[in-house]
Amino acid sequence: MDLSIDYTGISRIMTVAHGEGRNFLYEYEVYSLLSKSGAETPPKSIFLPRGERPTDDELVALPGKKAVIKIVSPHIIHKIELGGVKIVEKKPDKIRSAIRRMMYEVSETYARLIEANRLLAPQCYRELTGETLVKAVDNDLRGVLLVQFMPPDSLAFGNELIVGLRHTREFGMVISAGLGGTDAELYAERFRKGQAIIAALTEMNDGDSFFELFKHTIAYKKLTGLTRGQRRIVTNEQLIECFDSFIKMANHYSPSNLDTVFVIEELEVNPFAFTDFLMVPLDGMCRFSPAVTLDNSRPIRKIDNLLHPKQIGIIGVSANRKNFGRIILDNVLAEGYPKDNITLIREGEEPIGGVRSVPFLAALAEPLDLLVIAVEISQVPGLVAEIIRIRCAEAVMIIPGGLGETAESLGRAEKVKVMINESHASEDGGPVFLGANCMGIVSKPGGYDTWFIPEEKLPKERGGSYHRAALISQSGAFMLHRSHQCPQLKPAYMISMGNQTDLTLGDMVHYFKDCDGVDVIAVYAEGFLDLDGLEFCRAVRSAVLNGKEVVFYKAGRTPEGKAATSGHTASLAGDYMVCENCVQQAGAIVARNFTEFQDLFFLAETLYHKKIRGNRLAAVSGAGFEAVGMADSIASDEYRMRLADFSVDSSEELQKIMEDKKLSTLVNLANPLDINPSADDETHALVARVLVGDDGVDALVTGLDPLSPATMTLDDRCAKPYAMDSEKSIKNLMIALAAESEKPIVTVIDGGRLYDPLREALIVNGVPVFDVCDRAVAALSLYIQGRLAAQKLRCQPPFSENES
Repeated sequence: MDLSIDYTGISRIMTVAHGEGRNFLYEYEVYSLLSKSGAETPPKSIFLPRGERPTDDELVALPGKKAVIKIVSPHIIHKIELGGVKIVEKKPDKIRSAIRRMMYEVSETYARLIEANRLLAPQCYRELTGETLVKAVDNDLRGVLLVQFMPPDSLAFGNELIVGLRHTREFGMVISAGLGGTDAELYAERFRKGQAIIAALTEMNDGDSFFELFKHTIAYKKLTGLTRGQRRIVTNEQLIECFDSFIKMANHYSPSNLDTVFVIEELEVNPFAFTDFLMVPLDGMCRFSPAVTLDNSRPIRKIDNLLHPKQIGIIGVSANRKNFGRIILDNVLAEGYPKDNITLIREGEEPIGGVRSVPFLAALAEPLDLLVIAVEISQVPGLVAEIIRIRCAEAVMIIPGGLGETAESLGRAEKVKVMINESHASEDGGPVFLGANCMGIVSKPGGYDTWFIPEEKLPKERGGSYHRAALISQSGAFMLHRSHQCPQLKPAYMISMGNQTDLTLGDMVHYFKDCDGVDVIAVYAEGFLDLDGLEFCRAVRSAVLNGKEVVFYKAGRTPEGKAATSGHTASLAGDYMVCENCVQQAGAIVARNFTEFQDLFFLAETLYHKKIRGNRLAAVSGAGFEAVGMADSIASDEYRMRLADFSVDSSEELQKIMEDKKLSTLVNLANPLDINPSADDETHALVARVLVGDDGVDALVTGLDPLSPATMTLDDRCAKPYAMDSEKSIKNLMIALAAESEKPIVTVIDGGRLYDPLREALIVNGVPVFDVCDRAVAALSLYIQGRLAAQKLRCQPPFSENES
């Protein structure tokens, strides 16, 4: 869209405010900014400074029969509840009376509100009370703003719009839009997610793409007359122009723009009202800050040295006890990594376990691909300095914690970060560092395992098969517990990021987006470094466009959860709503809890090569309760599936199967299809084959009814009639069908541990299995929804960030 934005004029407004020692704009300055933004023209206004006596002509200079009077103060954002907004007749005496009353009443009202709830007060007022507080508020009143009154077309609910920009620490510039007015915060809290307000990254959107997101909100439906009793009061083109203007301003005054002098911290219009198809900003605020220099970029290519090292060194291996370093060495060797390619750095040069030692880093014969540091944290700053100085390793893994998790360790962490950042300015970028507070890496393709958990505590399948997947986790313990509880998850790489002292979540996804050996990337995050959320989203989008699947879970969804993650991973937690919106829009499948994360990762590993054409589900069970449970689980606030309508041919085939199996009097042909506990193994398989062959079905969830006396679902060691290794058992029939089918087939085995052998046999052969039907349907629905969204992204024309 061709918008003419006067960036020079906008910068001049900020420069004047900055020169006066302000990091904010007054409302009349926001109107001036908006007038230069290329979008809708704000109402005319006149600033009346405190102490000046305007003439009658000045007071009635604005058009219209009424005037709006607004208090002007650097610390008052919400004016209405303080009596800081009045609409009066446009007569000099009426206006003067309203101004005089406002200048006294606002300070007293605001002081009472602050004393009732100090958490709502600006920091400068929180310690003040009584007359001292009233006087402080009064001293900050700068005057009033006289504004042209423009009556809205409608006062009905939903006919005001809020549009805002915010500079977030993790994601950079974010735009949001939704239901506006004095109750905007209440709407955002009470309406279903994505209904009241939507947020998106400005650097990955333009006006058109953000408008497509906005169309799903209640605000759009109300403003455009799509709800009962409403009429359209704004055009789509006006909304797109407004969004495009805000996005372009955001990307110009962004920390990512190295040429900008200022960064917009927050710019909000709440509300835009609508008068005869004009968008009228009725209130606005803006905060800004001087731009700062960004860190040097990290040499992401060296992650390859980290994951596929030809030479590994370890510092901190004990010859006498099982310390962390010794356990790491044992695990590296147990994974089959060659002894001759390992060097221990320790006092004394005697080999340990047949692995050679050198007394210090400078004694290394050649630079290492990977150096693992497993010593007390106080030694780490000195080691980092030496590693950088003598260039003895391309990649470094810092195992110990104590770099930023506590207030005491922040200084140490900052010292290490500064050294590493300076090294990245060198010609080859210097070494990359993983951690600190890092559990290590299991790299099946790299042939090594540096987890510090002993084999006795966590037996591993060494040398077995693995999936083309990577699990990247900020928490090593999360990864450890998921891998132990869900052995069906077998990623090629398991990477513990720790505190992200250097390498970040965004860096790791950037690496894997181009990795030929990985189709699925799963990420557990507790927080992002500055602007790394933006880089993460860019990497996710690139990975999805490259045909990969990304599964994501963000801890710290609640204020309490955010506080817990801050204590764990060095205060990286951020705004969950922004995170969820932005990562999902980038193309990731976002999980809501731990169980959902492992389910989605499991499905992604197993069903990556299956074709997803739509969201029409066929559901089958031999148990009535299960069929009902499947129907109840096809929709939620997060997803919506459809029960498929079976074709005439499929219905006829199903009817014949029921007749041949003597089940026609017991089975009603519907979806979900309850085929009765009398259905044998062949019936289950025949029904499943008909349904996956139906063009109106996109996916199948089938309950295998393991307790039915008609099915062969037990281990061979059990009674022979029920042995699952029979050629015609449900196990073998479903494995064969799942291998043939292009469509996803998910099974449910709702039974006790007696049926674990059946579950394991199906999973090993690529058939997803769930213990309960509602969990199966929910996981498959979310997965399919994510796959369809990714396919839609791949079909869209590429978005050029330069356009904004």
